Amino acid sequence: MTDPDALFDHIAADLAPRGVTAGAMFGARALKAHGKVFACLNGDALAVKLGVGTPAHTEALSLPGVELFDPSGAGRPFKDWVALPTAQAGAWPHYAETGLAGLGG
Repeated sequence: MTDPDALFDHIAADLAPRGVTAGAMFGARALKAHGKVFACLNGDALAVKLGVGTPAHTEALSLPGVELFDPSGAGRPFKDWVALPTAQAGAWPHYAETGLAGLGG
């Protein structure tokens, strides 16, 4: 599945039993748990909060096309967040789970 919206919906449905809800952040579709956003759809990329310096953050940034999430596009990325393009759509569920786990979910 490479349609970003469909994959986002699939991930949201899979995580819903664990208290994840869909919402918005920066005008984009987002996943929230415990009152905090841990992932959002930004164009054709899934941005996930993994925590700078964590093994998951380092691992994600080693994947082709993955970069730090820069919601403004002005060269001010969020250091804790990575943006995974649709070329890495197969990894989206794993990193969404990891982002949720980072919130204690």
